[in-house]
Amino acid sequence: MNAQPTFTPCAAIPVRVRRFPSFVEELPVTRTALEFAAAQHAGQVRDADQAPFILHPLEVAQLLRGRGYPDTVVAAGVLHDVIEDTDVEYGELERRFGAHVAALVCAVSEPPGGGGYAERKARLRESVASGSADAAAVYAADKVAKARELRLALVREPRALDQDKLDHYWASLEMLEHRLGHHALVRQLRFELEALALLPPEA
Repeated sequence: MNAQPTFTPCAAIPVRVRRFPSFVEELPVTRTALEFAAAQHAGQVRDADQAPFILHPLEVAQLLRGRGYPDTVVAAGVLHDVIEDTDVEYGELERRFGAHVAALVCAVSEPPGGGGYAERKARLRESVASGSADAAAVYAADKVAKARELRLALVREPRALDQDKLDHYWASLEMLEHRLGHHALVRQLRFELEALALLPPEA
């Protein structure tokens, strides 16, 4: 007589609950940075889909890790918006995460000075162009993630793209192609922007 197979109810199978994606587990600096960034960005949401804002820094971090960047650079990707979008200052980042991480975050944050959107972003591009290759990679990953968010916004509301923002992203691509050449993240950014231009969703 054949034994009948036994089944374990799903409720009895232990499920490991993670607070953050698994790629963060092997990166101690990034894990600490993510906990800090999540607290600083608490209550903020993305314009594109109203998701918690921390999803954007997480996507930037994953893009960098997927291209083989080390823990400190991935951590800078997680933290790249805290100077611009929260009350955190450079000195606090340096104390918590070290000079290298703080310098990368500072390099991809808008430099001081007034002016309109186009003027401020032009100063930022100039700053990134004169900075380190790691800072340019963080900036490129940020723009890839942001371009994907623009596509989400376009799906929700066709013809809703901000032309000033698009101009800045194309200018960023040109700068990054000069700074990093055929880097994988730069090629990805070109694809994302061309997809926005050539393959808009049907109205």
